[in-house]
Amino acid sequence: MISESVVNSLKKASWIRAMFEEGEKLRKIHGADNVYDFTLGNPDHEPPSSVKETLKKIVTEDKPGIHRYMNNAGYEDVRQKVADYLNRTSGLSSISSQHIIMTCGAAGALNVVLKTLLNPGEEVIILAPYFAEYIFYVGNHGGKVVIVPPEKDSFKPDLKILENSITEKTKAIIINSPNNPSGYIYSEETLKEIFEVLEKKEKEYNSSIYAISDEPYYKLVYDNVKLPFLFRLYKKSFIVNSFSKSLALAGERIGYIAVNPEIPELELILESLIFCNRTLGYVNAPALFQKAIADSLDADIDVESYKQRRDLIYDTLTRLGFSCIKPQGTFYIFPKSPIEDDIQFIKHAVKYNILLVPGTGFGLPGHFRLSYCVSMDTIKKSLPAFEALAKDFNLIK
Repeated sequence: MISESVVNSLKKASWIRAMFEEGEKLRKIHGADNVYDFTLGNPDHEPPSSVKETLKKIVTEDKPGIHRYMNNAGYEDVRQKVADYLNRTSGLSSISSQHIIMTCGAAGALNVVLKTLLNPGEEVIILAPYFAEYIFYVGNHGGKVVIVPPEKDSFKPDLKILENSITEKTKAIIINSPNNPSGYIYSEETLKEIFEVLEKKEKEYNSSIYAISDEPYYKLVYDNVKLPFLFRLYKKSFIVNSFSKSLALAGERIGYIAVNPEIPELELILESLIFCNRTLGYVNAPALFQKAIADSLDADIDVESYKQRRDLIYDTLTRLGFSCIKPQGTFYIFPKSPIEDDIQFIKHAVKYNILLVPGTGFGLPGHFRLSYCVSMDTIKKSLPAFEALAKDFNLIK
């Protein structure tokens, strides 16, 4: 018999993938143009021209050594460019190449950080709604997930529950802002409140609690909202990032870990991260795409096009009677289900070839996630289907 842990995980497998596979069936029956698939956060944009030009240059130059092993933390020149970018955008000057480890995307980075931090049975706080894979990443390294819900009718974490959830075994908290699935952004004030709770509990238990900020949507921010920079707010912190969304390179799995230069035991942590990056066996960043992203860190993505899609979806859903908080970032919206059973609701939506993901999969039942990184044409064509769906649940007459 194979691993019981894996078998149990399969039973909890991602609703995102399950609904995407449902979409594959519907596309074969009705044709792709008649299926409105809002399940995957898979950008429909193409990478910036600078990425493509760099790739062409690398290939045509045929520079010796480009495909060889490099330092397990990644190319020194690439890491320095990432550090320079973080200093430039944060107003800091203390981040250097030694504080950067290149990884196979944010997923690889999170696994490296968790492998570095966790002893068996130690706990990681996850704030609902959350990216579903966090639970499995923590489990990969013997950790235990503790879920903290948000305040009622908000996506702000319930700080009282957070405080009561921290024990002497708490080792880390994962913060995802802009948040998948809600599009919510934790304000500087909210982050300070969270960190005050962590520091209070550290003193109570004489422990260390680390903050891991998962930031793949850091460039997808609307309405002039400003993102706080974690290193300014909390010393025991890591930033995990990828270029899946910011440079539309989801399939290339390229990202990095940034370590706060003020973190205690810095040298030991850096050595441990690099060791785990190597020994996990799958996380060393691919050579070609380290170089490809290095000259595109300042490249702009078409945030305005995502904002237009957000506005159309939000305005339509609220007009049809759905209750939802307007996203401040990402390309997701997370409305309330018109019935308590969100799974039943998304199954009903399939009747109109609308594919959604239930909030249950993100730790917040009674909601559903819609990913609007699809074409504007797909969104517009789906609107009559959403209207019919709303009528079925008596949201409109």
